[in-house]
Amino acid sequence: MKIAEFLREDLILPDLASSEKPAVLAELCTALIRSPVPQALLTDALVEREKLGSTGIGEGVAIPHGKLAGLPGLLAAFGRSRTGVDFAAIDGKPTFLFFVLFAPENSAGIHLKALARISRLFKSAQFRQGIMDANGAAGIFKLIAEEDAKY
Repeated sequence: MKIAEFLREDLILPDLASSEKPAVLAELCTALIRSPVPQALLTDALVEREKLGSTGIGEGVAIPHGKLAGLPGLLAAFGRSRTGVDFAAIDGKPTFLFFVLFAPENSAGIHLKALARISRLFKSAQFRQGIMDANGAAGIFKLIAEEDAKY
């Protein structure tokens, strides 16, 4: 499974405006406006998941995720904050890169594979810096696709 199978360039927000966790989650869900699930339900699912524990995995990265009934497959969006957001990450540092992932309610295998793939990609400090330096959604998407093709 490649990330480009469920992430498209038009689902990348290169300049998140929000500076607080709930607002960032809502802003990321706006990219998914064409999904079969209303934006409010997407945002609510992420907020509820965050109550279980932060999806801020550290090193400036968060992977907010959830499962929803009615999704035909994986649904993803990506956002970059130039200023960083207090996302209660495990390392206590600000979060700059947000990869949102939704999976159909009964799809544990594909959901976990996607989370693992995203996590593996964002472990590289050089890759994370490249995403921070990239120009716009096209530049970010190109870097993600190129890095993902290596695995």
